[in-house]
Amino acid sequence: MPASRAVGYSLGAAILLCCSSLHPTDAKPFMIVGIDEKVSWDEDGKTILSPPGKDQILIVDLANPENPTIIAGLGLKNSIVGPPVNLDIDPTGAVALVADSVDVVKDGDSLKQVPDNKVYVIDLKSSPPKLAATIAVGKQPSGLSISPDGKMALVANRGDNSISVLSLNGTDVKVTDTVAMPDSVAHVVFAPDGKRALTVRFPAHKLSVLNIVDGKVTYGKVDLPTGQWPYNVVVTPNGKLALTSDNGGAGSSDGSVDTSSVIDLEADPPRIIDRVVVGDGPEGLAMSPKGDLAVAAILRGSNMKKAFFYHRTGSLAVLKIDGKKVTKTQDIELGGLPEAVLFTPDGNYILAGNFLTEDFSILKVNGTEVTDTGKRFKVPGHPASARISR
Repeated sequence: MPASRAVGYSLGAAILLCCSSLHPTDAKPFMIVGIDEKVSWDEDGKTILSPPGKDQILIVDLANPENPTIIAGLGLKNSIVGPPVNLDIDPTGAVALVADSVDVVKDGDSLKQVPDNKVYVIDLKSSPPKLAATIAVGKQPSGLSISPDGKMALVANRGDNSISVLSLNGTDVKVTDTVAMPDSVAHVVFAPDGKRALTVRFPAHKLSVLNIVDGKVTYGKVDLPTGQWPYNVVVTPNGKLALTSDNGGAGSSDGSVDTSSVIDLEADPPRIIDRVVVGDGPEGLAMSPKGDLAVAAILRGSNMKKAFFYHRTGSLAVLKIDGKKVTKTQDIELGGLPEAVLFTPDGNYILAGNFLTEDFSILKVNGTEVTDTGKRFKVPGHPASARISR
């Protein structure tokens, strides 16, 4: 969703939501979910703000993907503003990072959104999980990713045109460098070999390649023209292809179809080889661990009741990947305003977080065919983002 917002409240508060003694490192797999209770919309699609204090980070056991269980919740502020990938889990499942993009503060008799600069470090080994540290990064940290070896993280700072480089050693997380970018970046993701990263430059409508050598991250000035307003990016497990979600409406629906750009990473230099029409307002984007499917959450104006393009629900665009050919094969109805989408590590299920209906759609994958199980996982608030353990 669009630009600025967010502070926290009792940042160290960890609230156990169930009586299970299970903690995340015992649950295989598990999911973290950002619940944002500060933003809603009126019938015209105008943003309505509420004071901070009710946000949470949920930790969910997905051992049975058709019957998820909330293990715990932490009272940490987070935001729907930005792509729904403002959090990640390290490969061992021991540590999570959550970017707090924007704050809601008093402005006379009203409220306004202002950029924040925090990344929370969550100790998932603790029982219950707890906040281990708060790191100051750039302005309005948004989409982030942890490296395949778990030793580095990259954070896209939308508010000051930079990428923060973090070192990870368990819960000891430090900012080691800052990479300046020409304009605002929304998300950054590592290639599977950890030697490159890709970042989407939201207002410039470009994807840029970062080089990583001996722990040093540099902007190599390889810039590719995506569709309008690229929000996030995923890479196939073999590292040969990448896809973007080109939102088209600067963070919302606008009634016109939008695309996913297809990037050939084997080419030298990498290049855009196709654009696939996915629907109006693609937001969340996920790649199957099998590399044969990707899915995009489509907003479809589901938070804009008076708009001519309003739909009561969003949808899931299913993209089949065959070598370097990407084809949209299905469009499946979800709940209201779908944000995060993710595959389970075995690739057999997809979960899609529906912000307005406060739940997750649970879908089954059979080969390259996706079906809605009809089951919904209800959460205590509005799911703005989610990531799953590897």
